[in-house]
Amino acid sequence: MEATARNHPRIMAHVERNWAGNYTYAAARLYHPATLHEVRELVRNSRAIRVLGSRHSFNGIADSTEDLVSLSRLDQVVDLDRDRRTVTIQGGMRYGQLGQFLHANGFALPNLASLPHISVAGACATATHGSGEGSGNLATSVVAMDILSPDGDVISLSRATHAEFDGMVVSLGALGVIVGMTLDVVPTFNVRQDVYEHLSLEAVAQGFDAIQESAYSVSLFTNWTHECFDQLWLKRVGDVDELGDIFHGARRAPENRHPIAGISAQSCTPQMSDAGAWHDRLPHFRMEFTPSSGEELQSEYFVPRRYAVDALRAMMQLGHRIAPLLLVSEVRTIAADTLWLSPCYEQSTMALHFTWKPDWNAVRALIPDIESALAPFAARPHWGKLFTMAPAEVSARYRRMADFKRLLLAYDPAGKFRNAFVESFLAGIIPTDQ
Repeated sequence: MEATARNHPRIMAHVERNWAGNYTYAAARLYHPATLHEVRELVRNSRAIRVLGSRHSFNGIADSTEDLVSLSRLDQVVDLDRDRRTVTIQGGMRYGQLGQFLHANGFALPNLASLPHISVAGACATATHGSGEGSGNLATSVVAMDILSPDGDVISLSRATHAEFDGMVVSLGALGVIVGMTLDVVPTFNVRQDVYEHLSLEAVAQGFDAIQESAYSVSLFTNWTHECFDQLWLKRVGDVDELGDIFHGARRAPENRHPIAGISAQSCTPQMSDAGAWHDRLPHFRMEFTPSSGEELQSEYFVPRRYAVDALRAMMQLGHRIAPLLLVSEVRTIAADTLWLSPCYEQSTMALHFTWKPDWNAVRALIPDIESALAPFAARPHWGKLFTMAPAEVSARYRRMADFKRLLLAYDPAGKFRNAFVESFLAGIIPTDQ
């Protein structure tokens, strides 16, 4: 361990924060190994270790009491199987890099999140998503993984050979260090992105299904005032204009837009009916730009699709309190999946995303009221963002949480890969066979 530590450590100080700057990691050490062997040695010799991905979480989900390991130097494509239509990558790969590789080789991922800067493994472990009623969250593309056991051994898991694989993909980083992933891919495709402005709440309420079905990916942006959605982003496969200048009462934007009013659209992916490769249009932001308007906070809640309109109305009623603290809010839909800890487990879902100004004291005071307003709709928070719901309440909304604990006890009985965040959701969940 000493040789490895001398070669690849960086002692962590209080200046080590997440990308938004709101969370300071408590871990004592951060390592940047360059080989799988070095990662295995770090895991084998550590008492408590977690993976630090691209730092795009806003809470303590990625933290550790002792060691953090970054896999940013292990970010290569291992294999592209054209016949099986799969790609295998190392654990440090980011979506922007993977998208460019796949497109150059004639393939694509079914969906992407709004930011191409995030790590594939971290996004999948937290059920991060894009948008589109026919598209599942990013973890639904995973068909196999290589993880490191507490002893540093490589364990290969696959959907084809492991009956409990659906419980392992969205793992919150607690089953082991993900050093490799295999994802399903599809033939590459082009996407046209159109933006419409000033879509009324009533138009959304009356035509919610039609709006969601109108494009491959749909995003609504609002500040929850005036019962209006300021922008509607439609990402459609191909380049044919079938919608016209007026769509459900909203008018096509005359120029490229940033989701946040008053900010230049330079960092955004091209709009104005300019079709382009999937990886240059499905994200909202370009890989070459810093994905932020500055320091910010983020929260997100998932409600079953059947409650969509009622949940939107509930948020509009809180708009006068939300707007002063808000940079922008985004509404998207995601298809149901079978992943145990996914917020979309066995239910088609609408996601309500809040990008807040960096005033945590004020935001923390407001979030409980948002959660209370969404409680009748059985809202589930995003694992990597800010929320105040009690862990027991969150856990109760996941039918397979006790089953997930069984996996943790089997794969990491001593809790080397767990932390306070993960443990808080497992408290009081006792396997029925014990």
